[in-house]
Amino acid sequence: MSRDHVQSAERSAGPSPDGGAEAPFLELLARGASADAYEQPVLLARAEGQPAERIAALEAAKLLALRVRSELEGRRRREAELSALFETAHDLAGLRDLDAVLQAIVQRARSLLGTDVAYLSLNDPKRGDTYMRVTEGSVAARFQQLRLGMGEGLGGLVAQTARPYVTDDYFQDDRFRHTLSIDAGVRDEGLVAICGVPLMLGHHVIGVLFAADRRARVFEREQIALLGSFAALAAAAIDTANLLTETRSALADLERANEIIRDRSGVIERASDVHDRLAELVLRGGGVHDVAAAVSEVLDGTVEFTESAPARALETSRAEGHAVRHQDDWIAAVAAGGELLGALVLRGHPGLDPVDQRTLERAAMVTSLLLLARRSAAEAEQRVRGELLDDLLDGRDRDPRLLRERAARLDADLDATHVVLAARLDGPAADADQEAAARRRLWSAASHLAATRHGLAAARDGGTVLLLPLERGDTATDLARRTAHQLGTAVQETVTVGASAPVEDLATYPDAVAAAYEEGRRCLDALRLLGRRGDGAAAEDFGFVGLLLAGDRDITGFVERTIGQVVAYDERRGTDLVRTLDAYFASGMSPARTKDDLHVHVNTVAQRLERVGRLLGDDWQSPARALEIQLALRLHRLTG
Repeated sequence: MSRDHVQSAERSAGPSPDGGAEAPFLELLARGASADAYEQPVLLARAEGQPAERIAALEAAKLLALRVRSELEGRRRREAELSALFETAHDLAGLRDLDAVLQAIVQRARSLLGTDVAYLSLNDPKRGDTYMRVTEGSVAARFQQLRLGMGEGLGGLVAQTARPYVTDDYFQDDRFRHTLSIDAGVRDEGLVAICGVPLMLGHHVIGVLFAADRRARVFEREQIALLGSFAALAAAAIDTANLLTETRSALADLERANEIIRDRSGVIERASDVHDRLAELVLRGGGVHDVAAAVSEVLDGTVEFTESAPARALETSRAEGHAVRHQDDWIAAVAAGGELLGALVLRGHPGLDPVDQRTLERAAMVTSLLLLARRSAAEAEQRVRGELLDDLLDGRDRDPRLLRERAARLDADLDATHVVLAARLDGPAADADQEAAARRRLWSAASHLAATRHGLAAARDGGTVLLLPLERGDTATDLARRTAHQLGTAVQETVTVGASAPVEDLATYPDAVAAAYEEGRRCLDALRLLGRRGDGAAAEDFGFVGLLLAGDRDITGFVERTIGQVVAYDERRGTDLVRTLDAYFASGMSPARTKDDLHVHVNTVAQRLERVGRLLGDDWQSPARALEIQLALRLHRLTG
């Protein structure tokens, strides 16, 4: 950093001894300067003979700036690591070529750990040894063709213990068994420091992922953990490839079975018919009840999907994977991954051909897939809605065009008038698990409500925040109360909702969402403090307390709601009711002293106060109303 830049930054900080000490370091942070550059402002201050307190302030600012720089570098590194893991997971999701996925994993591991070489070995159960499957950065042919006996070398130690191992100097490390062939290959490659982590499938080691350097180095704990994450993805890729192979084999077996089935008539034709119908239903996005209707027609009976069936028969069907008979009905469990989702029940059909039984079972399997697909789609949409609202609350995305596009994809309109609502459960929870489950139900119900109302929802601060459009003729209070009732009904718990004042133009001013959320939270806290749990309200419902709750301090609105009719009456009739109220309260609510202050007859005062009562209501002199009216009169006088 140049001397002129430092002096300029220091001059802009002001004359105080320690003022502006951070300025030169903020500029260094903004430029992404090296760590050495942070010494320059301190050295320059000392060279210029600046006061000791100024130098001490610069030293403190330097240390803080270096900490911030270290944290930023750490975050950038973690972002790169997460991005690489995400890309690898994406490769795995679209797995077509196992070698290409493994090669990408090894390349990314080498790049992120900054090593000279990275490689992956797999166990060969048939030959009882392990072999190099993928290498990156290797230059030695003998190293690339190594086959290691079980228990030999660093990889053998990792495979034997199923734990990561690191060596700073391979040839000086006696924790594992050295062999001539392995040592020769490592020597040809010139490797010194090696880190190896196991590839695990369940409790079994199927291989080892290595990162190695041709010089001595210490692998940090975070680097070992990152290499372990890549190893887990590599194991998943291998497992997926094995499953694909098994699936292809199973599909081939199914094809052979179908050839046999096609030779049969009657029942077999019905099975083929239902198979085609179910496939068509899946392709055109049919629902669970469409599947039941199709099977009902083919089996010439009544098939229903239900979430409650006889427990013993349902459990037997889930455990055995087959439809079971229960009295005159047949029950096929609809399950996925051990989770019971419901059952398909064939009513009044005691005699069932084995092929028809299999048809019912296949329909149950298709039903489980449809339910899982519907759940996944709903969860994905909920996550996307939550991410957009999180970005608005945290101010991460400030491009109006991108915000509008993201909202439009969710059928939301950020140019409409919205209300931010803070919702929280107020029912008692037996334990932490039940409380967490109740919060998940609240978030799910809020997400569903947001989707149907063209809004957004996200979980935050132990509750849920919603951004809902305000319909014409509706108020924030109405929306809050309606939302509290709808969410409470959905989760069968007491839900309290605080609402902000209406906000507009959110794409251009995203900060307004965060401010409105804070206002909604303050209203929520006020409701709970007042014992109004299970209710919904906005700041305007709390009288003058609402001025403290509202984010924009709507003084004009408060005055209008409190004494607006009196002010309007004076303007229309040319009367003096506002001045009479001022004098009445100033004289301790005494009509006699009021008439002296106004120089009018006491009957005139009485007539004016009677008119005020008709305009403001009979309870206008109650303590609470009188306090609000006096505050409104003073605010009216100050703003008038």
